[in-house]
Amino acid sequence: MLTRRHMLLMTTALTGAGIVGLALSWQASTDGQFEVTRSPEEWRGLLGENAYLVMRKEKTETPYSSPQLQEKRLGTYHCAACDLSVYASSAKYDSGTGWPSFYEALVGATGTKKDFALLIPRTEVHCRRCGGHFGHIFDDGPQPTGLRHCLNGLALFFRPA
Repeated sequence: MLTRRHMLLMTTALTGAGIVGLALSWQASTDGQFEVTRSPEEWRGLLGENAYLVMRKEKTETPYSSPQLQEKRLGTYHCAACDLSVYASSAKYDSGTGWPSFYEALVGATGTKKDFALLIPRTEVHCRRCGGHFGHIFDDGPQPTGLRHCLNGLALFFRPA
């Protein structure tokens, strides 16, 4: 039987887990040393407010809002913060999620970390050169990797071949 005491204990445990998850996420996001660094004010000025919130504060853009979702030409996607080539258009596919999706990044272009912000661990993907947040990697993608790099279009710009 579920008692008031059990409910209190469960609520306390879940709250504690949430605090630990946020702390771990914050710790992971501040540990990286990157080649390109700027102050928050410089990043905001360079990126604009919306891209700054996505790339530096790990926010998520509204689904189906990115022009990158409709881009079909051959070319390369670059980090919007530091211009590093990060994804080839040949690895892009329509995942039906509302965000640009790729089954792999260019070799050596990205880094990952565990993200506990939602309590359930996810794999966050970011630019290896500046640490800019791109999105998350899930294991429900197509072959050949079986992965879905679900990305914020604001974090990328496209350069045609």
